[in-house]
Amino acid sequence: MSLSFAVEDRGILPDRLIERLAAEGGILPAYDFAPDQIQPASLDLRLGDVAYRVRASFLPGSTTVARRIDELKLHEFSLTDGAVLETGCVYIVPLLESLALPDEIAAAANPKSSTGRLDVFTRVIADETRGFDRISPGYHGPLYAEISPRTFPVLVREGSRLSQIRFRHGHALLSADALRDLHARERLVDAEEADVSEGVAVSVDLSGTLVSPPPLAGEGKGGGGIVGYRAKRHTGLIDVERRGGYSVLDFWEPITARPDKSLILDPNEFYILASKEAVQVPPDYAAEMVPFDPLVGEFRVHYAGFFDPGFGYAGAGGGGSRAVLEVRSREVPFILEHGQIVGRLVYEKMLARPDKLYGQGIGSNYQAQSLKLSKHFKAASS
Repeated sequence: MSLSFAVEDRGILPDRLIERLAAEGGILPAYDFAPDQIQPASLDLRLGDVAYRVRASFLPGSTTVARRIDELKLHEFSLTDGAVLETGCVYIVPLLESLALPDEIAAAANPKSSTGRLDVFTRVIADETRGFDRISPGYHGPLYAEISPRTFPVLVREGSRLSQIRFRHGHALLSADALRDLHARERLVDAEEADVSEGVAVSVDLSGTLVSPPPLAGEGKGGGGIVGYRAKRHTGLIDVERRGGYSVLDFWEPITARPDKSLILDPNEFYILASKEAVQVPPDYAAEMVPFDPLVGEFRVHYAGFFDPGFGYAGAGGGGSRAVLEVRSREVPFILEHGQIVGRLVYEKMLARPDKLYGQGIGSNYQAQSLKLSKHFKAASS
């Protein structure tokens, strides 16, 4: 392949280099990309035409995913005309994109934002790997999605996009000093005394003062503003391709602010909350949400962690955007307090500025967001 970089060139591949990587055979789609499939710093991955229900999640280790599927599958079914993935089950779906990466290019995958906000647990697996969502430099082989809906059954079909993948050359993560310098220049977060020691600290907003959609019927009685949503159980299914097609109250229970600005997370429930801080990602950088510390609380935050260049950036129509937090509690009740740190945004350099930033006419659903559910739900006024 002719796509090559100097040793000192480190960073995330932007849209035009992803396109070039594909043109030179590093990405092998089963058929042509959709027009909006390449994002500023990532590529959406598409489900193939067959799904396998398996007994349990797995990693292939020293063998192939296909061989492990043969050992563990309960049944297989077509996705050509669409199929329902049930909650509590584990499915493996071969993706339409496979890879033949150059030796110096690695990749990392993550659920798309809309996937995480539906509580659909999704990870990418490659052959002979011992970790999820990480693709080694020089990998040649197929990709698979592990999918496990946790709260809502979902309708998917061939071509549905639940995951995204980033490509990087070298180590692009900013050091603590570089991150502090970037924050001094760009003000990555609007906190007066921002903690940027190991990534930009992100805390939860439970004040009820966020700019939210107009109140829904029955909301807010006897309490403050809305601080989040708790997913209902035993709901109807959600078609992942249907935008703005579902009533919020059929699937979500709004949560109003308490006088003490706290929230008790119930065991095994799923919540949509928002960050106290407005954050931004400058055009020459990409970011990812990582857990703050697994020892500080009985909950998991943010399934879908990629933030593209331009997210929340004023020049791309953002002007600071809240990070929407997908929160799943664990085995015991846990109290969240307003302003409690729940995650950190780590920043990486881009190899080059993308041709289009997040929010610039490429189907960016969450630019300038506050507290926002996935794109599948109707606005409060509709």
